Amino acid sequence: MQSFSEILERVYDMTAISNIVSEPSYLLMYVIAFGLLYLGIVKKYEPLLLIPIAFGVLIANFPGGDMGVVQADSAGMVTLADGTVRNIWEMPLHDISHEFGIITYLYYALIKSGLLPPIIFMGVGALTDFGPMLRNLKLAIFGAAAQFGIFAVLLAALALGFTPQEAASLGIIGGADGPTAIFTTIKLAPHLLGPIAIAAYSYMALVPVIIPLVVKCLCSKDELLINMREQDKLYPEKNEVKNMKTLKIIFPIATTTIVAIFVPTAVSLVGMLMFGNLIKEIGPDTNRLFQTASNGLMNTATIFLGLCVGATMTAEAFLNWTTLGIVAGGFLAFALSIASGICMVKVWNIFAKKKINPLVGATGLSAVPMASRVCNGISTKYNPKNHVLNYCMASNVAGVIGSAVAAGVLISFLG
Repeated sequence: MQSFSEILERVYDMTAISNIVSEPSYLLMYVIAFGLLYLGIVKKYEPLLLIPIAFGVLIANFPGGDMGVVQADSAGMVTLADGTVRNIWEMPLHDISHEFGIITYLYYALIKSGLLPPIIFMGVGALTDFGPMLRNLKLAIFGAAAQFGIFAVLLAALALGFTPQEAASLGIIGGADGPTAIFTTIKLAPHLLGPIAIAAYSYMALVPVIIPLVVKCLCSKDELLINMREQDKLYPEKNEVKNMKTLKIIFPIATTTIVAIFVPTAVSLVGMLMFGNLIKEIGPDTNRLFQTASNGLMNTATIFLGLCVGATMTAEAFLNWTTLGIVAGGFLAFALSIASGICMVKVWNIFAKKKINPLVGATGLSAVPMASRVCNGISTKYNPKNHVLNYCMASNVAGVIGSAVAAGVLISFLG
């Protein structure tokens, strides 16, 4: 018979307490998880994305739970429980599940395969209205200008010793598009997927904090008071779109064709984005497809994407200087993208009669439609009648396309 103290000792060993006591780094990961949950639940910062990611971080860091993603090395090799080393790409999925747990199985089946990011892009396309951009096509240039942050941080990361692939994956955070960041990182630097995805989605969630901070540093009150509607009355457009519905149907087809010819590596993202938009714009004939893409399918993909990405953030993978550098670099990329869009507007206003509110440039990054709503809130704070939402959306949706194309260019050159 075992003594009572031996039973208590076995019970203690059975729990995760002993591991947590011996490895206090787990406690820091719990703080990070709870912080992200707070932002998603209480502050309501991108809850559909942040809550699954945060919960993935939480469950991945309980020792013995086998819910953290086991990452293969650059050659695809992983160490099994018995000490043997195998190539994970040669392992059947049921073996991956048996050896490493269900989350690792989902990660390799859905994330590492590159399946979920394009599916989410299809759902984003189904929820996106390109009308504001097509009515104000010149504003799309600010969506292109905002991609400067991606390449600026890429160069800075190279100077700090990151490999070109790692630097590109870090820079793409500046596009402010989670699926794009994940897709690029899968292709170029999969070992950094966890911290890059967390940084990308966290900064997306912090758009209501970061944009006002950058705008306050770069914009004057007079610039923020520029009324776009009054500018339209003073300098009306010479060419008006007469058949917007037809244009909205032609646009996704034409965009996909052009991107496929010039940047074929971006088709998996841009093509799915435009397909989702096309089935939305066609109307009743494809309504069932639209409902599936924008609701059930996208929601399912978002759940698995969030949980699996969060589960890559184990204490071993996250708590190192490389990861901390990625978090800092991601913030810089995000801020530079916002700043470059604003600066492009300032340059435009020097030469153009028709002035543009710099808030339009601030939304040149992705993060649709939160960035546009935040900038509209800033504008109405200075003048309650000065609504810039539609103008911001023009630049905002252009940024979605711009970041996907930028990702395709990086994958083409560095993949």
